[in-house]
Amino acid sequence: DSLPSRLKEVSTEVELAGVPCLLVRKDEKPRPFLFWMHGRTVDKELDSGRYLRSVRRGINVCAVDLPDHGQRFNKRQQHKENILDSAKRMSSEIDPVLDELGRIGGFDLGRAGIGGISAGGLITVYHLLKPHNFKAVVLEASGGAWQHLHTSDLLSHLSNDQLEQINPMNHLEDWRDVPVIAFHSKHDARVPFATSSDFIDAIKEQSPNPQNIELVSFEYTGAPEEHVGFGRESAFVKEVQVDFLARHLAEHTEVTQ
Repeated sequence: DSLPSRLKEVSTEVELAGVPCLLVRKDEKPRPFLFWMHGRTVDKELDSGRYLRSVRRGINVCAVDLPDHGQRFNKRQQHKENILDSAKRMSSEIDPVLDELGRIGGFDLGRAGIGGISAGGLITVYHLLKPHNFKAVVLEASGGAWQHLHTSDLLSHLSNDQLEQINPMNHLEDWRDVPVIAFHSKHDARVPFATSSDFIDAIKEQSPNPQNIELVSFEYTGAPEEHVGFGRESAFVKEVQVDFLARHLAEHTEVTQ
């Protein structure tokens, strides 16, 4: 039972389309929402501060456990060699979960954002190269310039040809213009900063609305390996993130206590 009491009051844990989900909402009124994916080796309950800030601004959250994580834990399958298969599987699960959200109330599918941290961000980018209806994107310690991950612990097991085949930078013609905000430490030891910066530069260059695409960078945050969360910048990141979502998902947001 890892949820703090304030989050318990506005959340439920359910299974939608076979995927364990943490739903954060104060009522069943249709509201904008964030579909959130965590990083490798953790679970959906990790970041209560993010969820509480969002719901106070009238933005609901659906946070999911990645394949083989959290309530569907499988330690053997969490090995880095399986991250690409997990990404493909999670991507295939997103639309069925959204269909279920549309049926249960509280989640306005026409005002949905998507995002993730680390591996969750990679899955976000991978998914958005296919047709979708998301209106905003949040990336933390992640990105779409996957050529920089060949020396990381995420995709280093792939050959150059395999990596080039799936690298989002080689499929930007499939990227639909959508507001994006990315957060990254320049000294991230797990996912190189250029994974974000090169990707953001590329999608800004082809966007008719480059002012809606942002990269927030830090020199040092004090986080472990400059990757796990944002250390002393964590609260700032969450505030900027929820402001971004409020701006792009809702014409009128509602502040609640």
